[in-house]
Amino acid sequence: MKLLLQRNIEKLGNIGDIVEVAPGYGRNYLLPKGLAVEVTADNINRFEGMRRRLIALEQETKEKFEVLAKEIEKASCTVVTNASEEGHLYGSVTARDIAAQFSAEEIEVEPKSIILPEPIKELGIYMVNIRLHPEVECEAKVWVVKGDESQVGSMAFLDEDDEDSGEPGTEEAEPSDGAVDGGEDDEPQGEDEGNVSEEYVETEEGSADDSGPED
Repeated sequence: MKLLLQRNIEKLGNIGDIVEVAPGYGRNYLLPKGLAVEVTADNINRFEGMRRRLIALEQETKEKFEVLAKEIEKASCTVVTNASEEGHLYGSVTARDIAAQFSAEEIEVEPKSIILPEPIKELGIYMVNIRLHPEVECEAKVWVVKGDESQVGSMAFLDEDDEDSGEPGTEEAEPSDGAVDGGEDDEPQGEDEGNVSEEYVETEEGSADDSGPED
C-alpha cells in the first residue's frame, strides 16, 4: 500500500515522501501512530497546509534528543550482577537492564534505542551505542561489576572501600572483546534528565483548517 509520510522514518523516508509499504506495517503501525496517512487528494492538500508545522515539530523533537544524548554521554551506567571468580556472569546484561539502570538515575532511555549486538556476559567496562532518533546517536559508558546477592541491582556497594582494587568490581574481571579499559578515576555518575517523549500527528479526523494530523 502507498502512504504519505508525516514524520522522518529511518530507512523508509522523510516527511512528505510517498512510500510503498507492506499492508500490515502500514495499518498496524504507521497509520495508528500518525506517522503516515493514506494517499488521497484530501490528505495531500491537508498535508501541504501543515508541512511547515510538521517539519518544525520534527526539528524540535530532534533537538530534545540531542540534549538527552549529551546527558547520557556525561553519565556512567553501573549494572551490578552476579559473576564467577573468572568474571563470567551468571546470566547476562541486556538492553533492558541498561535502560532500567539509567531510569534509576532519572535518565529515560527506551531499551529498543540501546544497540547491543548481543547480551553482555563478562565483567568489564563497555561503550554502548544508543540511537535516540534517526539523526541522533550517542555512546554510553556501562560498567558491569560484581556484587553479592544483596547488592545486585543496587549501587550502594560503590560507597564501600574496595580493599583489593582501586576500581569497583574489576578485580575479578578478565578483558573481554567488547570491553574498554577504564582509568582509576572513572566513577559511575548520572545526570538528571527529564523524560523525552515523541509526539505523533493524528491524521484521520479534524477539519482541514486547524485539526489536520496532530501529534
